[in-house]
Amino acid sequence: MASAALNIKPSAAVRAPSALLAFTELPRAIAEWGQLALSVPALMASAPRGDGHPVLVLPGFMTTDTSTRVLRRFLKALGYDAHSWNLGRNLGPRAIGQQGEHLVARLREIHEATGQKVSLVGWSLGGVMARLLARRAPDAVRQVVTLGSPFAGSPKASNVWRLYELMCGSSIDDHQHRRHLAEVAAPPAVPTSAIYSKGDGVVAWQNCREKETELAENIEVHGSHCGLGVNPAVLYAVADRLARKEGDRRRFDGKRFGAWMYPAGDA
Repeated sequence: MASAALNIKPSAAVRAPSALLAFTELPRAIAEWGQLALSVPALMASAPRGDGHPVLVLPGFMTTDTSTRVLRRFLKALGYDAHSWNLGRNLGPRAIGQQGEHLVARLREIHEATGQKVSLVGWSLGGVMARLLARRAPDAVRQVVTLGSPFAGSPKASNVWRLYELMCGSSIDDHQHRRHLAEVAAPPAVPTSAIYSKGDGVVAWQNCREKETELAENIEVHGSHCGLGVNPAVLYAVADRLARKEGDRRRFDGKRFGAWMYPAGDA
């Protein structure tokens, strides 16, 4: 269940996940695939059906639309108009810059074609970019759901920040990058649901959540970072949040699917 008002620790006290969590990411993600196969009947029976509104799903750092295929198929099965981002591999800051312009155009394209606001679901860096989209085009966005997205704190509280710098060809401490971080850390003017796991072996879970308000909530799950897109608890939470009607401010409650799958979420 989403936590109550959170006591967020200062970013200086946040460190990258332990080596144990990092090294066990792959086997834990594989286990989550297995859990999904066993959970499909219960998941489809419990998850609320969609209203057909468009949902744009954004992949994580260094991944493509292939990584979000399960999530998009699940959303389509529930009745949503799920879309891929169609921008190839997510290359971090490059995507926020050059690809970012195309991403805004992609959002506008879906918004204009359907005549409806678009919900954004972003995994890891995809969620960071979803928040950026929501701030730059709030008129086209219905809500934002992030999966293990480090939109707060220092990027160095992660086990991939050096690769991140290598791929973008610049320092995460430069002025432009800091400006982007400040922009995504500020809450969008639309409802946001930040899904995170304290078992995340890639990014610090503390940086994947924010202070709760009427529009912002945090939902804790058990699991790895790389398995978030196939984690049954995550899929149910995404479906539950997308099923909210516009203006509905009810908090997440996972009792219907299994309250034990959602920790208390205390700091």
